[in-house]
Amino acid sequence: MYSMVLADVLKRWRTLQDQPALLCTGTDEHGMKVQRAAALQDMDPKKFCDATSTTFRDLAEKMDMDHNFFIRTTDEAHVEAVEHFWKLLDEKGYIYQSKHQGWYCVSDETFYPPTGIEKKVDPVTGKPYMASVETGNAVEFIEEKNYHFRLTALKDRLLEYYDQNPEWVVPSTRMTQVRRWVSDSLSDLSISRPRSRLEWGVPVPGDSTHTIYVWVDALINYLTVTGFPHKAPDELRAGGWPADVQVLGKDILRFHAVYWPALLMALDLPPPKRILSHAHWTMNQRKMSKSLGNVVNPFFALDRWGVDAMRFYLIHDGHIERDASYDNAHIVDRYKKTLQGGLGNLLGRVARPKVWRVRDAVAAASEGMQDANRAQGPLTRTLETSIADEVARHTAVIQRLIEDAPEKMEQLQPGLALRSIADAIYEVRLDTNRPGAARSQ
Repeated sequence: MYSMVLADVLKRWRTLQDQPALLCTGTDEHGMKVQRAAALQDMDPKKFCDATSTTFRDLAEKMDMDHNFFIRTTDEAHVEAVEHFWKLLDEKGYIYQSKHQGWYCVSDETFYPPTGIEKKVDPVTGKPYMASVETGNAVEFIEEKNYHFRLTALKDRLLEYYDQNPEWVVPSTRMTQVRRWVSDSLSDLSISRPRSRLEWGVPVPGDSTHTIYVWVDALINYLTVTGFPHKAPDELRAGGWPADVQVLGKDILRFHAVYWPALLMALDLPPPKRILSHAHWTMNQRKMSKSLGNVVNPFFALDRWGVDAMRFYLIHDGHIERDASYDNAHIVDRYKKTLQGGLGNLLGRVARPKVWRVRDAVAAASEGMQDANRAQGPLTRTLETSIADEVARHTAVIQRLIEDAPEKMEQLQPGLALRSIADAIYEVRLDTNRPGAARSQ
């Protein structure tokens, strides 16, 4: 839900500026993890995905997401796009077959190098197991013959692109991380799995014994919604490609900031213009985990606190660079302090008094904006000189906000923009509470 809200806020910001904006969300449905989850519930994978995808679609609707597309990677149009993309890669010589062995994590759907593996002990059973250093999830050693993508052939182009676009990934710390991955540990990418092990996915064109790797399949969905492969590369722009920004959690950054641009470069297609990689939400200072029971049901939260309050809380308290801690007490505090006691109270003070009309004030301010010389005209004449200093100071607060909030939004930092707005509310609200300031309402 946090990813959805962030993307939705960015889309609405563009719309407010009378700029065309398209927002795509959806569900990635193929892969070993899904296949195993369906098997555990004794369900057909497609039926399992139908139910799960509906939950995500319902969540998007419930939290009032203004999306244009909800794509599923099981959609026929998407499968066609994946097959075509694979064929183009093959025609350009970027795909070859080779024996592959290494530590594979089903949860993360990726291979890890030996340096990325460590031994751990299950705190419940006491049994040792091998796990990814990066995510802590269990890995298993696999040896098989797969199709590979010549990722290393694009190393120099990737590094050159990063150098030319140093702010491509937000925040900057993760841009540094991405560059280090490519500089220090890039290797060709295994992009298929034997169908004997993984049936749930798109078959490799021309080889029904292999399934296309989920992180090749899933990434192409961003192109599918723009009309690929039925539109020429120069026509994709009308459908929204390259995207101005892709919003994702920090745990899937490598796939989006290394594999994805490389796949696009191989076909001479432009990468997305920017990537917003946000941090996660924790509870009790620990990563949310079903096994630990410290998770939040977003539907229950929306029912309990309301859509607007939850959207506000996620943006205000969520972070891009560091993890945020979810706490019901924090939601109550934000609601009472900022929404009710801050914005709500201030709006009441502005709109309720009978000694003036909001409509007249807005009209007067609009006149002033059109003619700077008249800015001190009808509005100022209604003010007593005793509150002129208050008005001047409040005007300065709003002027700073007009400059600061848009700057933060362009930096892909909606949380900082919202906190600037909240600070302005607090400042003006406190002024109206000071002794002798009642007339400045």
